[in-house]
Amino acid sequence: MLTKATDVTRSRVRPRWTERPQLLLLLTCLLMVSIGLVMVLSASSIQSYKQYGSSFAYFYRQIFGVVVGVVAMIVMARTDYHKLRGVARPLLGVTIVLLAAVLVPGVGTIRGGASRWLLMGPLSVQPSEIAKIALIIFAAHVLEGKGRHILDPRQVAVPLLPATSLVAFLIIAQPDLGTTIMCAASVAAVLFLSGARLRHVGLLCLVGLLLVMSLAMSQSYRRDRIMSFLNPWADPLNTGYHVIQGQIALGSGGLFGVGLGASRQKWSYVPSVHTDFIYAIIGEELGLAGTLTVLVLFVFLLYLGTRIAKKAPDRFGFLVAGGITAWIGLQALTNMAAVSGLLPITGVPLPLISFGSSSLVVTMAAIGILISIGRRSRA
Repeated sequence: MLTKATDVTRSRVRPRWTERPQLLLLLTCLLMVSIGLVMVLSASSIQSYKQYGSSFAYFYRQIFGVVVGVVAMIVMARTDYHKLRGVARPLLGVTIVLLAAVLVPGVGTIRGGASRWLLMGPLSVQPSEIAKIALIIFAAHVLEGKGRHILDPRQVAVPLLPATSLVAFLIIAQPDLGTTIMCAASVAAVLFLSGARLRHVGLLCLVGLLLVMSLAMSQSYRRDRIMSFLNPWADPLNTGYHVIQGQIALGSGGLFGVGLGASRQKWSYVPSVHTDFIYAIIGEELGLAGTLTVLVLFVFLLYLGTRIAKKAPDRFGFLVAGGITAWIGLQALTNMAAVSGLLPITGVPLPLISFGSSSLVVTMAAIGILISIGRRSRA
C-alpha cells in the first residue's frame, strides 16, 4: 500500500511532458531543421550541379551546419544561462572586431558585391549573424540592472545606444540592410520588455524607421526594391523579377504542391532559391499545406519561447528569452512576407529552414539558450 501511495504521489508531482516547453521546443526545432534539410536539397540541386558538378554540394554543407548547430544547442542548453552575464560585453566586443575585419580588403570575402564573410580554413563565418544574439545578451545584461532608472531615457541610452549604433554601422557598411534591421529590432524588443516607457521606445523606433527609409532610398538597388514591391509588374524582367517569380512559385503549388523535387521555378527562375526564397519552393512543391505547416511550426515555436520567457526565474532570463523569441519571429515573418510580396525584399533567411551555416548555427545556439532558461524556470 505504501508503494502504491508513493507511486501515486510521484505521478502527481512529476510534470507531464506537455508541461515542459523546453522539450517541445527542442522537438519543434529538430523538426524544422529536418524540413530545412529536405528543402535545401531539393531547392539547391540544380544550382549546385551547375556550380559544382554535384547536386549535393549545398546539401552536404547544410548537414555540416546542422551537426555544428546541434552541438552548439546542446552545449548552450546544458550551460547555466546566468553565465551569459559574464560574457555579454566580451562577446559583443569580439563581434565588433569580427564585423570590422570583414570590411578589411583581403580579409573579408566578397560575394555578390557584399563583404559579409570571413574564411577560416574550410569554414565561412558571417559575423553579422553572431551580432544578433550578442546584442540581445548585451541589451538584457545592461537593462536588467537599471531598476527604476529604466524610466530615464538617458540611463537607458548609455551604453546601449552607442553599442547598437556601432554594430548597425558596421553591418550597413557591408552592406546588409536586412540584418541591420533585425539587430536593431531585437534590441528594441528587449528594451520594450524591460519596462522602458512606451513613448521612448516608440520614438526610438520612429527614428530608426526614418533612418532605414533614408538608407533604403540612398542606393539605387535598394530604391528599386521599394519601387518593385509597390508595383513589380512595372518592370517584370528587371526590378520586379524576384517578386514575380516568387509569387509564381507560390501560386503554382496549389493546395498540395507539384510534388517534392518537382519544382520548375528552381531551374534558374527564382533567384536565391535555397536561401532567401526557399519558402517559395516550399509553396510550389508542397503547396499551401506545406507553407501553412511551416507557418504553424513557427507560431508554435514562438508560443513556446513566450512561455519560457514568462516562466523565467529572473529578469535576465526573461529579457534574453523574450529577445530571442522576438528576433526569430520577426525574421521569419519578414522573410515569408517578402517572398509573398507583402514586404520589400530584405535578404534575410528563413530561420532554421534556409541554407546558411552561420545563420543555422547561431539560431540553434539561441534555441539552446531558451532550453537552458526553460530547464530552470519556475513551475
